[in-house]
Amino acid sequence: MHKHVYETIDETVYETTLSNGLKVILIPKTESEKTFGIFMTNYGSIDRTFTPLNQNEMTTVPDGIAHFLEHKLFEKEDRDVFTDFLYEGASPNAYTSFTKTAYLFSATSNIERNVEILLDFVQSPYFSEESVEKEKGIIEQEIKMYDDQVDFKLYMKTLENMYETHPVRIDIAGTVESIQHITKDDLYTCYETFYHPSNMVLCIVGNFQAEHLMDTIHKNQATKTFATPTLIKRAEIVEKETVYKAEQVMSMDVSMPKVMIGMKHNPDFISEIERMKHELMEQWVLDYFFSSSGDYYEILYKDELIDESFEYQSTIEEAFNFTIFSSNTEQPTLFHKRLTSLLYQIKSYPFTEENLDKMKRKWMGEYIIEMDSIEYIANEYCHYYFEGIDFFTMQQIAHNITLADLRSFIENWVQEDKLTVTMIEKES
Repeated sequence: MHKHVYETIDETVYETTLSNGLKVILIPKTESEKTFGIFMTNYGSIDRTFTPLNQNEMTTVPDGIAHFLEHKLFEKEDRDVFTDFLYEGASPNAYTSFTKTAYLFSATSNIERNVEILLDFVQSPYFSEESVEKEKGIIEQEIKMYDDQVDFKLYMKTLENMYETHPVRIDIAGTVESIQHITKDDLYTCYETFYHPSNMVLCIVGNFQAEHLMDTIHKNQATKTFATPTLIKRAEIVEKETVYKAEQVMSMDVSMPKVMIGMKHNPDFISEIERMKHELMEQWVLDYFFSSSGDYYEILYKDELIDESFEYQSTIEEAFNFTIFSSNTEQPTLFHKRLTSLLYQIKSYPFTEENLDKMKRKWMGEYIIEMDSIEYIANEYCHYYFEGIDFFTMQQIAHNITLADLRSFIENWVQEDKLTVTMIEKES
């Protein structure tokens, strides 16, 4: 077990890689009343075409299977795992994203036992044909529920506009039709391929003794047998750089029109560090201009083109990268034109060292505040582990960003053929 001390942020990390390939990260915080654990696999909804374990040919599985698998792991032959956690005073949960699947718990006691439950239930799948068929009805209702949510539909339509072939354009839960094709064998194929310990990370943050907990984890894993680790072969995703559709207008039962503008970016980075620098600069620029204290936010708000629903976010992964802006607005066309015009103006903005320093200080303040959250630390540490980045080095990466870096980033950030807009109008 290796110990890393990060003096500038007052954090200590204990980590090791077990003989089965599992990466274990322990971050003790004795001042915390509770502990948060997360067991994450580098597998999400976009991993639909791959070479299964011990096979030579690629296969394509039904859309939504990663999310389906997440649901099914909680159900065993004789019980629901939720009750195991509740008996030990823990609160469990899970989520599936485009690129990751995570299982988690929070608790104030019985930490070692809850970690064992987390490891055991994820590493002991049980799927039957009857339970798979039953789950289809449950997930079908979930899909239909989200399909009726206007904001979710706006988001998915914007992704469909940006991406022509990339599976990020497909709902993480799949479609009502696609999940009907999921079989017990499909679930085992995906599980055996992507849930090998060498493709996973376990991170525990909170109030515990690192040495004792690490010993518990070692003993737990020593009792289990896993296949020899192999390199997972995923299909190369080919996607053009420009957006698939520049505009889409829909009519729905809404009290006010809604607009989402998407910016598609090229995710081809030289290194993991360059990708992180890009992510930081993108967030800085967005906050600088469009946060509630930003000049562009004030312009849009004073002109009554947006209200408190206005938001923005950037998503940067190894395989895709996009930024979105959205708002309720009584003037959807004018909002679209004005926001686009403001984005183009950023390219010629005369950034100075003072501007850059202001961005860094604002981000650093928020970063330090977020570090008070054990959930935030665990989720981000796991996410960036799979990105090849030590999350606790972000501060140094941010410090090393120069004004030249920022100007270079801005030069290519907004491009006309990489912009799309989705509008939801009131039904007449």
